[in-house]
Amino acid sequence: MHSNRVAEADAAVTRLRSLLFVPGDRPDRIPKALDTGADAIILDLEDSVAPARKPLARSAIAECLNAAPRRAALFMRINPVDSEHAVADLALVGAGRPDAIVLPKAEGADTVRELLQRMSVACPILPIATETPKAVFALGSYQAVAEHLIGISWGAEDLPAAIGASSSRDAEGRYRPPYELARSLTLFGAHAAGVPAIETVYPALRDLDGLRAYARRAMFDGFTAMMAVHPSQVPVINDAFTPTEEAVQQARAVVAAFAANPGAGVLELGGRMIDAPHLKQAKNILQRAGLGIDGHCS
Repeated sequence: MHSNRVAEADAAVTRLRSLLFVPGDRPDRIPKALDTGADAIILDLEDSVAPARKPLARSAIAECLNAAPRRAALFMRINPVDSEHAVADLALVGAGRPDAIVLPKAEGADTVRELLQRMSVACPILPIATETPKAVFALGSYQAVAEHLIGISWGAEDLPAAIGASSSRDAEGRYRPPYELARSLTLFGAHAAGVPAIETVYPALRDLDGLRAYARRAMFDGFTAMMAVHPSQVPVINDAFTPTEEAVQQARAVVAAFAANPGAGVLELGGRMIDAPHLKQAKNILQRAGLGIDGHCS
C-alpha cells in the first residue's frame, strides 16, 4: 500500500506531461520555471550544481519547498544515494516535503529500497534508470517496488561516459543502437511496473522543431511525459503529450460503443474492428486528457 504521503503526491500529479529541470543554485530561475506551465519542476542538486555550491542549492530549495502555495509539483533530484552529498540532500525531504524524489544512478529495485531506508518520511520516487551499465540489467526489477514509484525515466548522457563511448547519438542526432536499447528497456520496464514511462531530455535547446518530432515519437512509442532543460521546451512537450480533440472524440466513441454492448468482445466502429486493446488504449487517452474513463472530467 502507498503511504499517505505517496498517495497525496499521486493525487497531486495525476497529469504529468512535462518535468522541467532547474539548477538548485539558481533560485532566480525558479519563479520563471513555475510560470512555464510545466506539470513538475525538478529542483536539481546533482549534475547541474558544482560541489562547492551544493549547500547554497539546498538552502534555496528548502526555501522553495516551504513556500506556499505550490503552482506546480515540486520534485527534487538528489545526489546518488552512495555519494557524500546524499545525507544532506535527504535532510530536506522531511522538512520540505517535495512531491517526489528524482533518484539518479538508480540500479534497480535495490537502489530504491536503499533510498527508502534512508528517508525519514515516505516520498514517491522517480528513478533515472539507465546511467550505469549495471542499471540496464536491472530495468525489469522495478515491479517489486512499484508502489513507491511515480514513474521511471532514463538518461542518454551518463551511460556512454560510463563505458567510454564517444556519444549516445550519431551525426544525424539519432540514438546509436546501445542507447536505443536502453530507451526501449526503460519503456517496457516502466509499463511492467505499471508506472509512467518518462522520456529523457532533448538537449538541443533552440531546435524546437526537432523537439516536437522527438516528443511526438515518444508519445507514439508509449511514453507519457518528458523531461525539459529549458522553459521554451515546456509548451512543445505539453502539446505533444496532450491528446488531440480528434483522439479524445475517437476514444469517447470506443468507450461508448463497449458501454452500449457490455457483453461484446469485438465490435465494428466506423468500418473498423475494435476489441479489448482498443478499449484499453481509449481509456488511456481519456486519462491523459484529464478525463475519466467515461470521457467526462475526472
